[in-house]
Amino acid sequence: MWDKAVIDMIIRGIGETLYMTLASTLLGYLFGLPLGVALAVTDKTGIRPNAVVYKLLDFISNIIRSIPFLILLIVLIPFTRAVVGKSYGSTATIVPLVVAATPFIGRMIESSLKEVDGGVIEAAQSMGAGPFTIIFHVLLVEARTSILVGATIAIGTILGYSAMAGTVGGGGLGDIAIRYGYHRYQADIMFATVILLIVLVQIFQTAGMYISNKLDRRKR
Repeated sequence: MWDKAVIDMIIRGIGETLYMTLASTLLGYLFGLPLGVALAVTDKTGIRPNAVVYKLLDFISNIIRSIPFLILLIVLIPFTRAVVGKSYGSTATIVPLVVAATPFIGRMIESSLKEVDGGVIEAAQSMGAGPFTIIFHVLLVEARTSILVGATIAIGTILGYSAMAGTVGGGGLGDIAIRYGYHRYQADIMFATVILLIVLVQIFQTAGMYISNKLDRRKR
């Protein structure tokens, strides 16, 4: 029955999903952006090649990305409990979401920075620009459109991960879909949560692409 309690639960689920997705994306970029910059800079074609650092970061990123999120979620339960004091709920889910998102975001940042025209970098170096100046005033500026497109993809991916967390009581729409749609066979509620997840992804996708197009110098 679609009474007030069910509607309130779904509204609360939307809020929890947005909370987990946006907080995890923000924290994911807090760690993923430096990781991506380090990968791009220390690569053999970067402005400061360092094989040891690159291979170490590359290895760690690949290891984390190769673990399915549901398994990572379970493996990190002791760590999650140590960080937030519990292993269930929307706040607890942010911990494994950030761990999973960081290498994913780092790889996208690395790819975006490697798309920057080498001639622009060489021009900055010829004018005496140091590594930090090139990173902050050349690489990140020139790659901002690609980085924004990557952020749109990251939000959609993290939103999907947050729904998966519902299998272990992670909260949000995914948790509602599992508890009511799977365990209680209430297909209408599960269908509604799926539609809402699709709508949220489309909203983020549309907003992200609009902003990236506005900042794309090539279309001016």
